[in-house]
Parts: sequence; structure tokens; C-alpha cells
Amino acid sequence: MFKQYTMNQIVLPLDLEIKLQENDIAFAINDLVESIPEEAFKDFLRQTGRPAYHPRMMLKVILCGYTQSVFSGRKIEALLQDSIRMMWLAQGNEPSYRTINRFRSNPLIEKLLRECFVQFRNQLVEKELIEEEAIFIDGTKIEANANKFTFVWRKSVEQYSEKLIEKSNQLYDELLEKEIIPAIERESKEELTVKEMEEVVKKLDETVSEYDKKIEACEVGSERKNIRAERKAPKQARKQFMDFIARKQKYQKDMETFGERNSYSKTDPDATFMRMKDDYMKNGQLKAGYNVQLATEGQYALAYDVFPNPTDTRTLIPFLQTIEDFFELPEYIVADAGYGSEQNYEEIIENRNRTPLITYNQYRKEKKRKHKDNAFHVDNWDYNEEEDAFRCPNGQKVWFSHQSKRTDRYGFTREFKVYECEDCSGCPFRELCTKAKEGNNRKVYINEKWESQKENIRMKLSDEKTGEIYRKRKVEVEPVFGFLKANLGFTRMSVRGKDKVKNELGFAFMAVNLRKYTATNGDIGPGNKKNSTKKVPSTYYLLGTFLLTIFGVFCKQKV
Repeated sequence: MFKQYTMNQIVLPLDLEIKLQENDIAFAINDLVESIPEEAFKDFLRQTGRPAYHPRMMLKVILCGYTQSVFSGRKIEALLQDSIRMMWLAQGNEPSYRTINRFRSNPLIEKLLRECFVQFRNQLVEKELIEEEAIFIDGTKIEANANKFTFVWRKSVEQYSEKLIEKSNQLYDELLEKEIIPAIERESKEELTVKEMEEVVKKLDETVSEYDKKIEACEVGSERKNIRAERKAPKQARKQFMDFIARKQKYQKDMETFGERNSYSKTDPDATFMRMKDDYMKNGQLKAGYNVQLATEGQYALAYDVFPNPTDTRTLIPFLQTIEDFFELPEYIVADAGYGSEQNYEEIIENRNRTPLITYNQYRKEKKRKHKDNAFHVDNWDYNEEEDAFRCPNGQKVWFSHQSKRTDRYGFTREFKVYECEDCSGCPFRELCTKAKEGNNRKVYINEKWESQKENIRMKLSDEKTGEIYRKRKVEVEPVFGFLKANLGFTRMSVRGKDKVKNELGFAFMAVNLRKYTATNGDIGPGNKKNSTKKVPSTYYLLGTFLLTIFGVFCKQKV
């Protein structure tokens, strides 16, 4: 005996919501997007043309696609025809893949996604799923949607540019020496600008035109031949200068694209070549990618941003500003040693009045016995505060010499106290103690502000409460990146350009949040009457279902 099966009968229920499970992720997506205020969608209104799909529906559809590890616009379009949860969220609408791609790359989406994260965090706070005591920050590198061998390197461009300057100056001097063209006004003798090169080309055009007139006026073949030979030099010079102009403009454009970076990709100019953990070719090859910064709490992504530089140190201060666009910073800022620097500590403590729980590069090394037993490290030398002097392993005094300042290429200045040993000549420990040349004494550079900051960090991390908060770091941020790459399968961007990449990461991180939220909270969806959006079938609905079934059977018998 088989259950009844026929393709010629109306199948009920018609309400797709009834087919979804009680804790389906579609309900979490729907509740989240519906919580966004209506004012956030006003910028999407259009006064002319065909009415657009509602941005709430589009946002739900794309979020649902990302939660199912579907990042392609065409595949999301296919899900709208196959997936029950997608059909329910779209309520019969079927936007094309072009519409989906245009929507998620729209510049207005950034603001909408930010509002989405704000509302999601408010839900976490209401349900007491996060404590709002600390924020955990870390970064990862994600490969860009760019070809592997489309790199442009700053050093190469600079070298080619220097050779171009040298060749153009040399050719210009030759033209003046041979009196082919008159001298032009120059802003600098070091290099010719594009405008000046164009002026040289103009002068060469005039010279070539004069030779052309002479050739036309001359009737003697041998003389015409000589004139053509003389015309050859300015014609070749004109061709070379036109090539110089095109190359110089290209190099200038390349330098503008670089900014502070050392490389970029021709396919995606906003992407920088950096070392990835996933090395397919096993040769340490650099790949075009983005440095993604993430702030989490309770293993939920609460704020994110994208940076082109591969190191994390320079990203902390601008990322803190980004976090403040989402919510107010909590008391404790937790991060690993990659963020530990004098400038970052100063920003958090003095400018933002928060507590950094961020280690520095030498923090773990300083705890090891090898470091503590190293007699030649200044940290282990005796210091006389009254004399303001150290004593080296050979018993010599290392006196204060002078103050020194160092300014890095980003404009941040560090102050050092320089100490110099009395006399290192004849010291039996010289080779172990210093690399200074013979005749020079060892110098020690002490940054008092940096040493004070390190001492403060050591004290905070040794405290029971703050130490416990810092130890949560590994189980806070790393799992979110694991969920993103391993569970969600998001290991490579599908769009190009920093703004579009940032939008896509917003969808991806929110998809991670929704999957975790649904998996760990069984009260989501229609099973919870408090949050339920599901409609209970009424008596009239059941009666209509019964009558439609009878009508379908009757029509089948008639046929």
C-alpha cells in the first residue's frame, strides 16, 4: 500500500510559512529586517520609473542566500524558485540576478547594513546574550576577486619612473644642443612635467612641419633626400616624447593608486598583495586580498571594516572610529600583540578614556627564563635612579647622554633617553653585549612612555578580573572567522572594489550571526508566541482548503 500520489491535483497548504520548521532561520532573518526603522529605507525611494522591489524584501533574500553559503547573484535567483524559505521571504517576488547584484553593490547598502548590525546588537542586549563589558578585536586576510598575476609593485614603478626622468632629460638636452627646438620654461631642472613634455612635442611638431614645407618646395631629388634625413631626428624625438608622456601619466596614476601601499592588483586596484595562510602553490606566493578587521562579543560579529594594509597595527585607531559608528565603546578593548604600540595605547587611554587589554610583541618573550637570564639585556641591568644610570655586566656605568626623537613615516613621534657606556674598550663581553664598531661605546635607547605603558599592561593582565577578560580573546574572535571560512565557506570575495567588498562582508558576517543565533536559541521562530510572525490557520482557511480539495477531486473525475 502506498500513500496517495498524483500530479493532477491541487496540493495544499498554499501558505508557505506552514511548511517551515519552527526554528527555521528564515524567521530570524524576517524578525531582524522588520526591526529596522522605516526611515532607513527612505533613500531607496524613486520618484520616477518603474516601482522598485522593496529593500526589506531584497535585504531578506540576500541575507538568506548568504546563510545558505550562496554568494552568487545567479544562484540566489535560482534559490528564489527552489527554496521554500526564499519564496516565503520574497512573498512571490522573483528579482533577477542583475537586480540582486545592483542592490548589494549599491552605496546606500552600507548604511542599511550598519542599521542591521545595530538592531541585531540591540536584540542580543535585550536577551542578555552579551555583557557589554569588553570588545574583542582581531583581523584576518581574505582573498580578493582578482587574478593572481596582476600585481603592480611600487618599487618597480619608482625605478621605471626614475629611468624615464633620466631619459627624457637626456633627450631634451640633446635637442637643445643640436638646436632642433628652442628652450622652454621649466618649473624644475630635475625632471620634465607632463605639461612641459607636451610643450616639447608641440615644438617638435613645428620643426617637422617646417621640414615638410621644405621637402614640398624642393625639386632636386638629392636635396629632398638630405632634408628627409634631417627630419628623421625630430620625428623620432617626437615619437619618444609622446611615449614618455603616456608612460609618465601611467606612473603618476599608479602612485596615486598605491597611496601608502607597496602593491595593488590590476583586476581590483583596491586590493593589496599580501601573504595568506592558504598557500595553494606551497611557495609563499603573495595574493591580492583585504585585511578584514572584526569586533566581537559572545562570538557575534558586532562591527567590521576593510583595510588595504596587511599589518594590524595601523588599523586599530581607524577601526575604533568605525566601531563607534555602530555603538559606544565598552570599558575594555581586547586584542592580540599585533595591535600593541605606543600610539595605539595612547589613543585608547588618553583620547578615548578606555582600558586596553592588548599585549605587545615582547610580552611573552619577557616571561621566559632565557630573557630573564640574559645579562646583556638592559631590562636585567641595575638602575640607579639618583644617578640616572645603569650598570652593565662588566661593572661600567651607562650614563644618560641626551634626548632623542624619532618620527615614523606616518608622522608619529617617539621620545627616547639615550644612555652611553663609560668605556667599552677592552671589555671581555663586548662581542656579546654590543654590535657597535670598535672605538664606539654601547648606547641604550629608553622610551619612558613606552616602558610605562608596558608596565601598565603587565599589571592589568596579571589582575584576576582583567586577566580573565583577556583570556577570552581566543574563544571570542577566532571562532567567528572559523564560522565564516569553514562553515559558511566564505574564503574569497565575489565583488571588486573596497566599497562593494565592505558591503559583501556585512552580508557574510550577518549571515554568520544569524546561523549562530538560530542554532543556539531554540525559541526563535513561530514556536515562540512572543516573537512569532506565523499566522495560525483559521476555521475559514481550513474550510476553504477542504472545499478546494473536493473541487480538485471532482474535476479529476470529470476529466
